[in-house]
Amino acid sequence: MPENPTLTSLAKAGGCAAKYPAARLEKLLAGFVPVESADLLVGLDPSDDAAVYRLDAERALVFTVDFFPPVVDDPRAFGAIAATNALNDVFAMGGLPLLALSIAAFPEELPAELLGEIFAGADEVVRGAGAILAGGHTIRDDEPKYGLAVVGTVHPDGIWTKSGARPGDALFLTKPLGTGLVLQAQRDGTAPPGALDAAVAAMCTLNRDAAAALRPFSPNAVTDVTGFGLLGHAYEMASRSGVRLELDALALPALPSAFELAEAGVRTGGDRRNRDYAGPHVESSVTEAHEALAFDPQTAGGLLVALPADKAAVLTATFAAAGLDLFRVGRAVEGVGVLLR
Repeated sequence: MPENPTLTSLAKAGGCAAKYPAARLEKLLAGFVPVESADLLVGLDPSDDAAVYRLDAERALVFTVDFFPPVVDDPRAFGAIAATNALNDVFAMGGLPLLALSIAAFPEELPAELLGEIFAGADEVVRGAGAILAGGHTIRDDEPKYGLAVVGTVHPDGIWTKSGARPGDALFLTKPLGTGLVLQAQRDGTAPPGALDAAVAAMCTLNRDAAAALRPFSPNAVTDVTGFGLLGHAYEMASRSGVRLELDALALPALPSAFELAEAGVRTGGDRRNRDYAGPHVESSVTEAHEALAFDPQTAGGLLVALPADKAAVLTATFAAAGLDLFRVGRAVEGVGVLLR
């Protein structure tokens, strides 16, 4: 190990861009037969952002796990981003997190103070989510990795899945896109001033407040946009809901400098893997830069929401009154696949 290494220099890929390729994951799980249980409300058939198990008529457990290599060199920011990303899976299911356990892998040579900063960043975010960081498990590894296993609760009748979108639904995003583009440019030394700070701020923002504002509207389908990019997650929502999602490329929100970086040709390894997965199901008539933004792997991204169009105006006003970002990006129609126009 080099003397005084940075966190990102020890990572082969950072954040959700390190996800196992979705196309290979589908093949891997194709022959897996999940255990049958009347109380397993959400499992692998079909899979979603988290598993949900019913305890009784009023309560169900939401359980998820997520971890990845560093996306930034600041250890406290890395811990906060990793924690945000894991906790957001619970919010994407309509739930509230209760308890989290750390999952950590670190080289022994890293200073204990640095590792303490990672844990401290995570603990601050977990507390902000209304949950408790109660322990965890740490192993030795040449490549640092950190994340959380999270348990939350949801009412059995209030579960949000990605399989309920209906023709006529309006589609919304709650965060801008482009974290992968900005992080890649930062590694390449081409990120403009301020771009990384804006991306880190977005990645450290929990989807807690967005989910709370959305909850009274009983959305038809929700998922959080992470490593498979907007188009990968939109394809999952479309295929599992039996609808076609039409996305307006000009309405897609971008982090500061992210679209310009896409125009300049910046790409991540996750871009190629996301195209391999969702590309055959996406019809596109837009520029390469708009496609790159839509395929870009996100870390701790926002919610992709489908709900009846007649609720759109009130939802928009509710988010605006709460000072929360909300972007109308398309609609669901009859058909299959995804259209980026």
